[in-house]
Amino acid sequence: MYDDPPPMTLGLSDETAEMIRLSLATATFAFGLLADIFASPRLFLAKNALSVASAPLEVLISLLYWSLRTIDPALVMPEWAPPLDMRADLSFHAVPAIVLAIDLLFLSPPWTIEALPAFALSATTALAYYAWVELCHSRNGFYPYPLFEQLSPAGRVALFVGCAVAMALSTAGLKRVYGWVNGATVGEDEERPGSVKGKEEYKGVWGSGMSAGGGR
Repeated sequence: MYDDPPPMTLGLSDETAEMIRLSLATATFAFGLLADIFASPRLFLAKNALSVASAPLEVLISLLYWSLRTIDPALVMPEWAPPLDMRADLSFHAVPAIVLAIDLLFLSPPWTIEALPAFALSATTALAYYAWVELCHSRNGFYPYPLFEQLSPAGRVALFVGCAVAMALSTAGLKRVYGWVNGATVGEDEERPGSVKGKEEYKGVWGSGMSAGGGR
């Protein structure tokens, strides 16, 4: 633990999952908004493709964060870090996951990603983040989260492998919930993640039944 805030060094603000996931979520929302404004199928394709990564990641990290925070806040907040106001905490660690889940379940076509590609995406994300964290630690001498400090190297590897599996399960779980909510599975629906028409001809932003960030 640190008595004083460490100096600004490599990756101190960029290496945390907060910045990575919030940037991805923001890009997803931005593409959705622009797609609605310009009625662009290509922008909807980009938005729905980003959603395949951002929604499961947000749900997973939100669940992990609130679980660890409930067990011991010191696992996710260094002693030198100022306490987060509850409204800020919710806006960082709950609202993005909730909004992305709503967008997926009610405003988007079903995902067509299968189990193996989902795990590959999750593993790539976890591996890239782990490599960046270790690189920053080698330069800075500390980890962004106290939990990482408490784990051995093997423990950190196991943690990230577990997160990759959990993210893949999050993807599968969201697909299953989508089927329950919409009464269909990906295999039973003709739409694809980039679809903006569904089974009817695309009629524009306001006449198509789509809403901001949607694409259904």
